Amino acid sequence: MSRPANQQLRERTRGHSWLRVLLPAVLIIAWLVGAAFGGPLFGQVEEVSSNDQTAYLPESADATQVQDRLGDFTESDAVPAIAVFVGDEELTESQLETITEAVEASPDIEGVSDDISPAITSDDGRAVQAFIPIDSDADLGEAVGALGDELREAAPDGVTVSITGPAGFSADLVAGFAGIDGLLLGVALLAVLIILVLVYRSFLLPIVVLSTSVFALCVALLTVWWLAKAEVLLLSGQTQGILFILVIGAATDYALLFVARFREELRTTRDRGAAIAAAWKGSVEPIAASGGTVIAGLLCLLLSDLKSNSTLGPVASIGIVFAMLSALTLLPALLFVFGRAAFWPRRPRYEGGDIDPDDVSDAALQTGRAAVVAEHRRVAVDEPKGGWARVGRLVARRPRAVWILTTLVLLAGVALVPQLKADGVPQSELVLGASEARDGQDALGEHFPAGSGSPADIVVSEDALQDAADVLLAHDGVTDVTVRSTDSPSGSAPVTEDGVGSMIPGSEPPEPTVSDGDVMLQATLTDAADSAAAAETVRDLRGELDALDALVGGVTATAIDTNDASVHDRNLIIPIVLAVILVILMLLLRSILAPILLIATTVLSFGTAMGVSALVFNHIFEFPGADPAVPLYGFVFLVALGIDYNIFLMTRVREEALAHGTHEGILRGLANTGGVITSAGVVLAATFAALGVIPILFLAQLAFIVAFGVLLDTFIVRSLLVPALGYDIGRAIWWPSKLSRAER
Repeated sequence: MSRPANQQLRERTRGHSWLRVLLPAVLIIAWLVGAAFGGPLFGQVEEVSSNDQTAYLPESADATQVQDRLGDFTESDAVPAIAVFVGDEELTESQLETITEAVEASPDIEGVSDDISPAITSDDGRAVQAFIPIDSDADLGEAVGALGDELREAAPDGVTVSITGPAGFSADLVAGFAGIDGLLLGVALLAVLIILVLVYRSFLLPIVVLSTSVFALCVALLTVWWLAKAEVLLLSGQTQGILFILVIGAATDYALLFVARFREELRTTRDRGAAIAAAWKGSVEPIAASGGTVIAGLLCLLLSDLKSNSTLGPVASIGIVFAMLSALTLLPALLFVFGRAAFWPRRPRYEGGDIDPDDVSDAALQTGRAAVVAEHRRVAVDEPKGGWARVGRLVARRPRAVWILTTLVLLAGVALVPQLKADGVPQSELVLGASEARDGQDALGEHFPAGSGSPADIVVSEDALQDAADVLLAHDGVTDVTVRSTDSPSGSAPVTEDGVGSMIPGSEPPEPTVSDGDVMLQATLTDAADSAAAAETVRDLRGELDALDALVGGVTATAIDTNDASVHDRNLIIPIVLAVILVILMLLLRSILAPILLIATTVLSFGTAMGVSALVFNHIFEFPGADPAVPLYGFVFLVALGIDYNIFLMTRVREEALAHGTHEGILRGLANTGGVITSAGVVLAATFAALGVIPILFLAQLAFIVAFGVLLDTFIVRSLLVPALGYDIGRAIWWPSKLSRAER
């Protein structure tokens, strides 16, 4: 560069040299402070979270209204546990006495309520059940575990003990989510670290990139924790796990994009500050567009009737915001501190040579060193080289054959979608692996009415008590009916065709508890509460009791209302997400045709991922089915995150097309983004796959769907289908922008 040009640049940068040092320091300190406050909260999330399914139902749902009225008819809000004792053969009098003594002593256990029921022996004499409530303010997992240990120790020889019922299944969920703070996060971070080391073949840079992800997660958790504590947000173990994975994966992806641009710039300038500025300028648009697209898709979940879905939207959006901020503030600050040393031992070499001012415009000179370097790089860049350049040349030779063949392969996967059984799963199947509650429910169903301990709760006016009881008793799916009564020692009284009776023969029937003119009936179901037969029974009862203005709640009703709300959400939200993302892409690419094609390819990829997942779930993992929310979550994450890679690709293609024309721009865009997008896809797939270490069916299925779908997007859709379509269509893909008419 000539002496005047050098002098001009030195004068412009001298006054800002202090800012170049102070700003990175301030940013690093600010993130350190945020992480210092957010880090300790990883072990305290359970203080502000809940896994109670009824807490996430719409307020208008029958099950929600019944749950809200439950406290009006009982003096306790304890969670019922059922202790099931099963002998190898018919239980003896001595064994029954020992079991009764053990049950009566259970209130001595911390967290167990005093309102236990008498032990009930089965008709075959081989089993005993007892209802033992767990205090609502107790640690459910610890209380249920302690109860099971004490009863097993006190049980006579030859008798097995299981704790089931609502408290037992809730304890299983608590145990399943217990690994989120440690195991899930550890596996995800280790997987990302290994991938980054392989990608960069560096020791320091993976630590720098991973630090930005961890700091983003700490500050996101800090924000979410306090919002949950203030009851602004609802937080569950499921939402917590998704937040962890999403932030780690997204922040790492954005960091990979920034690092790739930074490494490019280091080859054309010796000034690390100028390289940071140019990389930031080249990365901010795709990162902001990518993050904005994901946030827009997630916020569409606010339209959900289910609070478990609607609360995920803002929680995950907060995580994406901090993932973007860390990639655009903390990462540049750290890279400015380390410079080329961050890439050691494979430091990028300066290849720009001396910049001749005649090669750049006056406007670029006036804007500073970063603009000069950026324009010089565009002028002097060589033809794309490497593996992705060869893929581009393959696409260029036979673009139509490539996109047609790729589309046919993807459609073959879509054809498998009808095999996906996403109509709900029994509560007993939510936890993978061994389950004491599931074993207890099986034993309960073998020796007692399978619905024992999880009755249907019916709120009806006092005047219609007998009419409602007659409807219940006449149904084949109901074995017996009781009415809540605080006058009864057991808290309820039997109801027959002759009216309310007494648990003690010869005594006066207790008075039903009345609240606002209503009473609560409880119907023990013939089938297990989480079975399809029980769901059919509850739907029938709702129809028959509708004339009495009765509300039907309980465990089965909660599952029904949850599934119905999930199906409603799926049908409503998926089209809205597509429309929102389409508008964002049109604004970003200044085109109509290109965004439509990108959306179409992403939806095709999603359909293939769901079809292959159905095949794997049914025939390899042999899962019992899927929650109706699984396709919705899979869609939101795959479409929003899959569009990410198309955004990374097409923003670079458009940038290159402005200088070299559409055909050459596609090849250059693919060559320049191929490595970083592939790395980003592998990282995101690995982080979501880490969800599989948590033994919860929903998370395991989501892990496979998103991981497989992301890899499909990365290696097939973005690498072959989109470039081939764009190349075949040519400059018309940018219609109606000027770029579609001004091919260079």
